[in-house]
Amino acid sequence: MTRPADPSAERRTMVPSKFIFGLSPVGSAALRAAPPSRRPPLAPGGSGLGVRAVVIGSVATASLAAGLAAAAGTALRHGRPAGRRRFAREVARTVARLGPTFIKAAQVLGTRRDVVPALLCDELSMLQDDVPPMDAAQSRAALREVYGDRLDTVFASVEETPVASGSIACVYRATLPDGATVAVKLRRPGIGPQMAADLGLLRRGASVVARLPMFRGVPVREVVDSLCESVLGQLDLGREGRDLDRLREDLGGVPRVRVPRVHAAASRPAAIVMDFIPDLAVDTGARCPRAMRRTFAASTLTVVYQMLFINGFVHCDLHPGNLYFTRSGQVVVLDAGFSVQLSDKMRGLFADFFLNMSIGRGDRCAAIVLESAIGVADDADVPAFTEGVKDLVARSYRLSAKEFSLIAFAGELFDLQRRYGVAASPELVFPLLSLLVVEGTVRSLDPDIDFQETAKPVLNRALFGIR
Repeated sequence: MTRPADPSAERRTMVPSKFIFGLSPVGSAALRAAPPSRRPPLAPGGSGLGVRAVVIGSVATASLAAGLAAAAGTALRHGRPAGRRRFAREVARTVARLGPTFIKAAQVLGTRRDVVPALLCDELSMLQDDVPPMDAAQSRAALREVYGDRLDTVFASVEETPVASGSIACVYRATLPDGATVAVKLRRPGIGPQMAADLGLLRRGASVVARLPMFRGVPVREVVDSLCESVLGQLDLGREGRDLDRLREDLGGVPRVRVPRVHAAASRPAAIVMDFIPDLAVDTGARCPRAMRRTFAASTLTVVYQMLFINGFVHCDLHPGNLYFTRSGQVVVLDAGFSVQLSDKMRGLFADFFLNMSIGRGDRCAAIVLESAIGVADDADVPAFTEGVKDLVARSYRLSAKEFSLIAFAGELFDLQRRYGVAASPELVFPLLSLLVVEGTVRSLDPDIDFQETAKPVLNRALFGIR
């Protein structure tokens, strides 16, 4: 399906890795786990915060109790695995009933397979924003709020019907005075204080949960703080615009890669204005000749490896709504809302991890995870963890390129961490996440591609300090 596309409109497409975030195209089918009428309102400010906390607690308690009962019934009829799957689904439905802030936070939490069971990650990652777009009157009011009396001088025209809509922003097609067609990603008025209030309640809840005996040794506060910062970061469209500019600069030397240009003079803290890229479709790659598909796959991996091993600034959300291919052979990278900056130390450690994984040195891989961990439980079994990682790397090293799966490798690695009490640093998890997100796309383009062999030229450049 071909649709008008822009640098910030994210299509929610089911991909094998199921790591999906951001905006949903207007009119697309959404995962409606609970009707809007049953969801609590967005978080109010001031004195209403206590009321919001009561509403959240009541909805969560009632929904989880019903979900637990349903899961127990499923387990009795179909076995414990089916019961666990049902409960994970009910948890996701509970999150959906709590509204957009919690959906956004759960989407990020769904990436943390190092601390959250895979079944629950799958369900959380499939949650979608179900927020109607702003109507024409709301759009006009929002634009006037951001641009004031300068609106008519900044833009020659702005279409009042958004091309995409999400809980944080809507996206509009517009024309600048010089005739350039641009995309305007416009933050919803008042969404910042609302989401900040909800996330504050989430942090307070994490502080309570962290004190429970069953969560002793689990970095609950650290994980919740990290996901809250990720969600709040998506509210700062000024930062996102700068991050998109950074990606454009970092990837400028990678052949056949395009990142849209940000129009800084027209942008504002609550609005990003960038090149509108027309005629993008999620199925372009599938419709291209086999040779071009193989080129797309290699170019996509090179983009990720360039970010991971050379520049250290990583786009963690390259799902098919942020990654497109053109008939002219270009790879188009959109939206920098979920990006992380790796420290030089962590970039080096991740490159070291990937290199040793590719040559079968599991002991060094285990040492890197332990060195970068944010916490090791008092009763952690470090020797058993090390042996588990050595066995995992040895088994993976012997697999052919077609048989090797990063998703399976990461899932087993994270399971070892949970089992033996090792809490990985988000700085190590997010780079791996960026690879997991693109694996499904890359495999669909070229099932025989060798992830580790493709990385070697970029790893060699990283080891020799060549940018």
